[in-house]
Amino acid sequence: MSAMTRQGVAKLLARQGILVAFVLFMVVFAIANQRFLAIDNISGVIRSSAILGVMALGVTFVVIGGNLDLSVGSMMSFSTIVVLDLHDKLGPTLAIPAMFGLTLLLGAFIGVLVGYLKLNSLIVTLGMLSAIHGLTLTWSGGKNMDIADKEATWFSVFGQGDIVGIPVPILIFALLAGALSLVLGRTPFGRKVYAVGGNGVAATFSGVPRARVVFFTYLISAFCVATAGLIQASRSLGSQNTVGQGMELEVLAAVILGGASLLGGSGTVFKTVIGVLILGFIQNGLLLVGLEFYAQYIVTWIIIILAVWLDIAAKRGRLWSSIA
Repeated sequence: MSAMTRQGVAKLLARQGILVAFVLFMVVFAIANQRFLAIDNISGVIRSSAILGVMALGVTFVVIGGNLDLSVGSMMSFSTIVVLDLHDKLGPTLAIPAMFGLTLLLGAFIGVLVGYLKLNSLIVTLGMLSAIHGLTLTWSGGKNMDIADKEATWFSVFGQGDIVGIPVPILIFALLAGALSLVLGRTPFGRKVYAVGGNGVAATFSGVPRARVVFFTYLISAFCVATAGLIQASRSLGSQNTVGQGMELEVLAAVILGGASLLGGSGTVFKTVIGVLILGFIQNGLLLVGLEFYAQYIVTWIIIILAVWLDIAAKRGRLWSSIA
């Protein structure tokens, strides 16, 4: 291979390393099982990944802004329980905006603590993880929630419906990803998010309102969590009060797998979508090849580490760091 060809390959991997990894995973699993690329299987994987994906879209803003949000799992449980409970008390027309309002209040509270009071986002959101879980249990009385008359409600459309043959959860995921991609990549606010995450001090001295930008990243995250809770509640018309427990780690894994840096300042919505799909298709592919569910966790972790390692290696042009 000539030096020019090697440089071209290196540039391709540097720019689209995670996308190349995604294609490789798809090829390997397609060879291992012919059902993997069946339309119904692909649609099913994307549909089942929509809830995780919607949450990851909001967390992408938070991470690019240089912070973390470990409260999204508990917040998703809260939004799901609230909308199910209010459905029977107020009806879906009022329950949905009420749930969004309460979830946005939680996001705003976190945004004030991290953005304006400048508290450590890891500590704040870790504490909020427990606090919101307690709030969810208090709201539900420690019980699971179910809609009383599941046959008479139109609420199921968000999780079970389809439009022109496309499942509604996939449409919501795609539309939200497209809208947030435009916000992050094409608006002054998006540029400010990158600036704050890349160098908060320099951004502040340049006139960027750091506190306000961080505050709104948490509002966006809360909005996405509320949307995910709506889909989750609508899909089953009932839920355990711990439905989102542990999802914060999967969401963060998808965002980092998509190339966003924990140090802030880098990442895109599109690559987060790819990270979500990689997680979904890896789990599906391992299931189709007959791997036991408990072994899938280990293999998934190994594949994630390899994908991130190769992506980073491609960007620096070598597999190993030059620093011992």
